[in-house]
Amino acid sequence: MNTATRDHYDTHDLRDSQGEVIYVFVYGTLRAGEINDVTYAAERHGIEAPVYVGTTSLGGRLYDFGDYPGMVFDAAAGDGHIVGRVTGDVYRIAAALVPVLDEIEAVYPGEAGLFVRELHDVACEGATYPCIVYPVSESAVSQLPQIAGGDWVSYRHARDASVA
Repeated sequence: MNTATRDHYDTHDLRDSQGEVIYVFVYGTLRAGEINDVTYAAERHGIEAPVYVGTTSLGGRLYDFGDYPGMVFDAAAGDGHIVGRVTGDVYRIAAALVPVLDEIEAVYPGEAGLFVRELHDVACEGATYPCIVYPVSESAVSQLPQIAGGDWVSYRHARDASVA
């Protein structure tokens, strides 16, 4: 698979060579220690714990929705232009966790929502993984502040410390 996005797929399309797991790139509240930590989400539902692959970044921009961020992929990312980067973590997850993540991100079949589920190639730790990513549309962020540096966790800690 190249850097193209596959938008329409089911969980079976995402299984690795053992037929048991898939990969996800998390950049916001699904990151470790955050409110929707992917590991805790799996634990709450009795699903096998995700396996951390590594931290990396994708071409795009991150925006502050208040309690969570939204990532917009940068259309220029593939044509040599300098783009922003969004920091996130890659996890190998059990296929049973996908519906849980869809619920957290309010992604439902046949319904338009803020987040969408897409599949993107993500380079991490010397390999490339076909990862689920939950971006938002450009139109959803038109009035929101952009998160400089593209790292939700660092940004949220600094923002919350300045309020306290």
